[in-house]
This record gives sequence, C-alpha cells and structure tokens, in this order.
Amino acid sequence: MSILGLKKKQPKTFKVKVITMDAEMEFSCEVKWKGKDLFDLVCRTVGLRETWFFGLRYTVKDTYAWLKPEKRVLDQEVPKDSPITFHFLAKFFPEKVEEELVQEITQHLFFLQVKKQILDEEIFCSPEASVLLASYAVQAKYGDYDPNFHKPGFLAQDELLPKRVLMQYQMTADMWEEKITAWYAEHRGIARDEAEMEYLKIAQDLEMYGVSYFAITQNKRDTDLLLGVDAQGLHIYSPNSKLNPNKSFPWSGIRNISYSEKEFTIKPLDKKKDVFKFYSSQLRVNKLILQLCIGNHDLFMRRRKVDSIEVQQMKAQAKEEKARKKMERQILAREKQMREEAERAKEEMERRLFQLQDEARLANEALLRSEETADLLAEKAQIAEEEAKLLAHKAAEAEQERQRLEVTAMKTKEEKRLMEQKMREAEQLAVKLVEQSERRLKEADHLKQDLTEAKDAERRAKQKLLEITKTTYPLIAAYSTPPAPPAPPETPDFAYESASKRLDFKDSDMKRLSMEIERERLEYMEKSKHLQDQLKELKTEIESLKLEEQQQQAGLYNLRSEARGYVQEPVYIPHSNVRFFTAPVRRVYYFQFTVFGVLNYNVGVYVYKNYQNIMFNVEWLRDSSVDYFTNSVILELIAGDAIQLILPAGAAFLDGTSNHCTFSGALLFPL
Repeated sequence: MSILGLKKKQPKTFKVKVITMDAEMEFSCEVKWKGKDLFDLVCRTVGLRETWFFGLRYTVKDTYAWLKPEKRVLDQEVPKDSPITFHFLAKFFPEKVEEELVQEITQHLFFLQVKKQILDEEIFCSPEASVLLASYAVQAKYGDYDPNFHKPGFLAQDELLPKRVLMQYQMTADMWEEKITAWYAEHRGIARDEAEMEYLKIAQDLEMYGVSYFAITQNKRDTDLLLGVDAQGLHIYSPNSKLNPNKSFPWSGIRNISYSEKEFTIKPLDKKKDVFKFYSSQLRVNKLILQLCIGNHDLFMRRRKVDSIEVQQMKAQAKEEKARKKMERQILAREKQMREEAERAKEEMERRLFQLQDEARLANEALLRSEETADLLAEKAQIAEEEAKLLAHKAAEAEQERQRLEVTAMKTKEEKRLMEQKMREAEQLAVKLVEQSERRLKEADHLKQDLTEAKDAERRAKQKLLEITKTTYPLIAAYSTPPAPPAPPETPDFAYESASKRLDFKDSDMKRLSMEIERERLEYMEKSKHLQDQLKELKTEIESLKLEEQQQQAGLYNLRSEARGYVQEPVYIPHSNVRFFTAPVRRVYYFQFTVFGVLNYNVGVYVYKNYQNIMFNVEWLRDSSVDYFTNSVILELIAGDAIQLILPAGAAFLDGTSNHCTFSGALLFPL
C-alpha cells in the first residue's frame, strides 16, 4: 500500500470524555459504536443497573440534546472535538424516590444532581428548606456531629446554600453555619445513604423538582409561555412563574402527543376536551420535547405495572444489602460504644491509678514529715527544757529586779515623805522666824520710841539746866566786888558743883543707854541677817527637793509612757498564720498567748526569737471537748529582735465569737 493511501485511511476509534456528578472518565470508542454501546460502557464502569433514569447529554449550539441509543455516536450532532464531551445525568426523575431508587449509587447520583440544581438555583427552594437540606448534605459528607472535631468554621469551604438565600438575609457566614450546625447535630446516627435519601425526599416536594422547561407559544401571535415536562405530565406556565402552572396535562389524561415541524399537538383522552396546540422556535426542541414526553410516559406506565424480574432481583438485593449494612452499622455502633466505654473505663482507671499514686506519694511525704516532726519535737523538747531552765533563771532575776525596783520605789516614797516633813518643818520654822522677827521689830520700835522719849527728856533737862545756869551767873557777878562774906558765898559754889555733877551724871547715863541700845540693835540686825540666811538656805533646799521630785515624777511618767508605747495589744491568731513582734529598743518584755483547740485535735504553738525556736507548747487532747492552754514568757530584747508566734502544721484551732487565740505583750522595765 502506498504512503498516500495510509494518510487517507480513516481511524477506527475516537476519544470520548464522560463527566459524571463526582468523576470524569475517558474512553476509546470504535467508530461503529452506537449510543447504546457507549451508554452501557459508562453504566458498567459506574456500576449502575437502574439505567432507565439516565442518559448522555451533549451541547448543540445554544441548546442541549440526549445521545440516542439506536444511532451511531458519530452520526449524531455531537461536537467534533477530541475527546467528545458527554455529561452522564439523570434524564428522568422518579415520582417517589424512596420506592423507585433501589441502588445506592443511583441515590447518590440523584442526590448530587439535585443538590447542584438547587445551589445553581435551577430548582427554587425556600431559605428554611435550604438550611434543612444543607444539614442533611453535611451529615452525608462528615458523618455524626462531634463538637470536639467539628470546630466553628469547618463549613467555611463548603457550598451549601443558594446565593439567592445568602443575599436575601443580612447574615454572616458564621451565623448561617450556626443554623446549619444546629440541625446537623440532630441527625446523629444517620448513615450517608440515609441522609442522601432524606435529602431527596425533601427535594422531591419542591415545585421545580424534575421539571424540564421549554419556551413555547400557543400560536404565532400570542405571548410566550413555558412548557414543563416531568414525571407527572405536561404543564403550561407563565414566563415569569415556574412554580404554579396555568394548566396541566397528566399522563393518565393524554391520548396522543405529536408534532409537525414547529407545531406540537396534545390530544386529551377525553374527546370532549379541546386539543392543545403550541409552537416551538426550533425543530430540534420539538424532537427533544417529544423524546422527554415518551420517556416520562413510559416510566409512568411502568410504575403502574408489576416490576420485572430484574427489578425485583435488584430490589431484593438492595433490601438485603441495606439489611446487611444496617447490621454492620449496628455492630459498628455497638463496637464503637464498647470502645468508647472501654476508653472511658481506661481513662477512669488511669485517673484512679494517678490518684492512688498521688495518694501514695502524699502518704510517703506525710510519713517522712511525721518522722522529721518527731525528731524535731524530740530535739525541741530538749531545747525547751534548757530554755525553760534559762527562762526560770531569767524570771528569778526579773523577780529580784522587780523587788529591787519595788524597794527603790518604797525608799523613794519614804524619802519623799521625809522631805515633805522637812519642808513642813522648814516652813513652820520660817513662820516662827518671821513671827520672831516681827516681834523684835516691834521691840526695836518700842526701844526707838523710848530712846526718842529719853532724848526728848535729856533735851528738856539740858534746856532747864541752861535756864538755871543763866539765872545763876548774874548773881555771881553782883556779889564779886565786895568782900565775900565767910559763909554765904560757899553755898552757890556748892550748888553749882552739884548741878554740874548732876549734869555730868545724866550725860554719862544717856551715853551708856545709847550704847546699849546701839549694841542691841546691832545684835538684832546680826540675828535677823543670820535668820534670813537660814531662811534662804531652807528655801534653796526646798526648791532643790521640789526639783528632784519633779524630775523623779517626770522619769516615772516617761517610763510609764514608754511602757505603754511598747505594749503589744492582744491580737487574734487566725488559722495557719504567723504573728510577729519586733522590739524597738533594748528593754525587758513580757509576752502571753492563749490557744483554743477544736474537737478531736491536739493544739500547739511555737515561739521563735530571731527565727530560732525558744519554746514549744502542746496540749494533748484528753477527751472530746474544746481544750486550751495559756503560757507566758519574759525576755530581754535589744532593738530589732523579732518574736514570732507560729501555729504548727496540721494543727486546728477554734476561733469563734466567744473564744479566740490571742497573742499579747508588754514592756516591763528599761535597762
């Protein structure tokens, strides 16, 4: 054969691509194959036995057509592409999906196709029905709802609702997901095939389910109409309403359907009714309408007859298969439940094991702590004995110091009493001296008065003497010229001499009296000065004694104020608490504490000085009653020393409205 002949030789096969609702397949077909051969190959590949519902659809210009089974594939108006694309779709729809759809693969293909038509808005669905259908679609895809696995947002990538529904309400994607999930959670326990069947059962009640629409006119001048073909019959719609038909022709009421080019004729079974005629724009559309009418009418008649042996076998097998799958699901559910119970039991055992381990660990720790506590108690008991001896010695010293202070205070009181008595005596002496001084002053005044009277008397005497002298001197001059008589002249001389003697005597007495008065005055002045000096000394001594008394009282007041300043008021000791006291200055302090215990517990308390234990007190429970103990301690502290009262671990106390655990302290005396 020549090379030119080889080039002109036609190929014996051609490529075909078949697109189902969930897969794409490619086949190599022989040129002589008819449409039935390709359709049977696809059905065998898919595993479909209910072939009467399906067909291979292809696109022709601005419409579509179904591959005819009795003609060769290449002789039909299929696209000339390579490979040739066909869509494997449901051509006819059942009246009741639950009764007519037998195989699970058939249900699945119908479910996918109806779901796509609803999402593409080829089938109108209300928002409520759309949410319910979406919940069954989610159940078919994801199985039972598990809140631990199906977190919010797990439906974000799934297309579940028509765009018309999403645009109709102002709701976010999360809000729609919440509504769908609420329905989805109620479908627990439904298998995938059952969920798909529930989806189809709801969808078959929709007005546009399974209806194929075609544009027609009743006559060449009338307005446009729509023709709907479905499993029930033929329906005439207005162009703007695909839900409610204006007129319907059920298959049971149609006697004959025919067309002549673009004219289509429907003859009712009742001859009294008028023949309905309508026109289509294309001959190809009339052929398609007729093809769909014949197929739907055949299925309508077939449903009302006894099922064929093949269908009966298929239904029996499907029933057995459903029963087997139901049994498997029950077994699986039971095993799942048992596994969940086993896992819960395992988790409970593990939890119990961990709990026992923790209890054992805590018990071991408690045992170790009790051993350590016992050793510590023994050590502290020994330390407590030594500290008790030391505290007893310090208490004795403190008692001696207290007695010394009491003696000192008594001496101070006695000295104060003596001083007060001495002050009273000094005051009495001062009063006496003042009285004596006043008396002496009065005597001095009397003496001065007497002296003045004496001087006046002396002056008067001198005056009289001078007067006498003046009267005597002239007589003496008169008798001086004649001879003196012997006897008379001697008398005046004697009188004058006597008067002179008397005058001299009086002058000497006055001088002596003046001297005595002056001497007594000087003695009185010396005594008065001496008494004033004694009085000043007594006043100075009294002032010094008063000053000392005031200083002693101020010291005692300061000591009391300081003691009051460092008194630790009673404080409550709440459970599991520590109380502190820090000495501000170097002093001797007194501390006292009282601890109340509750029923069935021993009570105890630790006393620490600068974080070193100095005392441990415990009261062992003697009977089932409230018990308590009180103790005190006297300590010499320097500034910064810390006293701590600590309740031991594991102890329990009663701290109510009547009884309280208290800790108080006070300053005894300074150092």
